[in-house]
Amino acid sequence: MSSQPLTSAPTALDLTLDGGALTAQLVDFPSVSGDEKALADAVENALRTLPHLTVDRYGNNVVARTQLGRAERVLLAGHLDTVPIADNLPSRVEGDLLWGCGTTDMKSGVAVQLRLAATLPDPNRDLTFVFYDCEEIEAARNGLGHLAAQHPDWLAADFAVLLEPSDAVVEGGCQGTLRAKVTLTGTRAHSARSWLGDNAIHQAAAVLGRLADYQPRRVEIDGLEYREGLNAVRIEGGVAGNVIPDECVVTVNFRYAPDRSEAEAAAHVREVFQGYQVEVTDSAPGALPGLAQPAAQAFLAATGGSARAKYGWTDVARFSTLGVPAVNYGPGDPNLAHKRDEHCSLSAIAECERRLREWLTAAR
Repeated sequence: MSSQPLTSAPTALDLTLDGGALTAQLVDFPSVSGDEKALADAVENALRTLPHLTVDRYGNNVVARTQLGRAERVLLAGHLDTVPIADNLPSRVEGDLLWGCGTTDMKSGVAVQLRLAATLPDPNRDLTFVFYDCEEIEAARNGLGHLAAQHPDWLAADFAVLLEPSDAVVEGGCQGTLRAKVTLTGTRAHSARSWLGDNAIHQAAAVLGRLADYQPRRVEIDGLEYREGLNAVRIEGGVAGNVIPDECVVTVNFRYAPDRSEAEAAAHVREVFQGYQVEVTDSAPGALPGLAQPAAQAFLAATGGSARAKYGWTDVARFSTLGVPAVNYGPGDPNLAHKRDEHCSLSAIAECERRLREWLTAAR
C-alpha cells in the first residue's frame, strides 16, 4: 500500500469546473490524515477570490460564510482528509464513474460544497461552508472538534448538512456509541487441581447469556426509527495453558438512539450488567435528526422527501452538542469508502449539487 504523494499533484483549484471534474482535481491532491495542508491552502486560496464570502482559517480548517442578514443560516461541512492511498491515484474516469482515493469519502461532497460556495452569491439562507482535517483518525485530532472548542461562533447555524456519502439519501442524526469492560474475577489454580480455583472465563457465560437475551430498543424520532444494539466485541482472559484464570474481561459496544444522553447510556449498560464490575472506556453522544425544523423540512422536500436513520456515528454529533440539528447527505456509496476500488458516479455528484442548489435558491 502506497501513501506517497504524487509528483504531479495540482497546486490550485479551479472552481469553474463542473462537480465531477472538480472532484477529480480534489482527489489528485493527496491529503491523507495529518497531511492536508496543501489541500487546505488550495481551498482557502480559491475561496478568498469570492467577494461574497468571508474566510477564516484555524490550522488546516477553513470556514467561509455569507453575511446577508438572512433569517436562517445553514452550514455545509466536509472533511478534507482520506485514508492512506492504496495505489489508487491519480484519479481516472471510466464512463460515468470517477475512480480514486477519496472519490466517495468524501471529496465528491467537498466538491459540491465548493461549487455551491462559488456559484451562490445570493442564496435564500445565509451559508457557512466548513472544510476540516483529520476526520479519519483519532477524535482528539479531529478538526471539527478543534473548531467547536476554539471558534464555536464560526459554527453557529440553524441547521447543518454533513456531506458524507449517503447515496444522496438524507440520513438523520446518528447513533451514540459506548464501549465498556465487564470484568469477572475468580481464583487462580493449577489446572490439574482445578477444584481449588474459580474459573473467571467460565463466569463469562452468564454475561454472554445476558447479551443473548437482551432485547434492543427501537425508538422513533422525527419519523425515523433508530435501532439500538448491545454486543460483545472482545473477550480477554487466561494466563497459561495449565492455569485456571482468575480474571476475564468482556468488552461490549452499545450503539444507542440519540434520545439517550451519554450518562443515560452508561447507566443503562450498568443496569444490564448489575452485579458485575463495569468500566466505561469510550463514549460519544448521538445526534438528534432535527427533521421537524423548518429548514430541515424544506431540505427534505428538495432532496426527494424521504429520510432514514443513520446507523453509525458521524460528526453530525458534534453539531448536536452545539445545539445545531444536522443530517448526513452526500453523493457516493458509503459501502465503497476506504476501499482500493473506491469510486463515485459523476451523475450522482451533479444530482446532489442540483438538489442542494434548488433548496438554497427556491423562493421562500
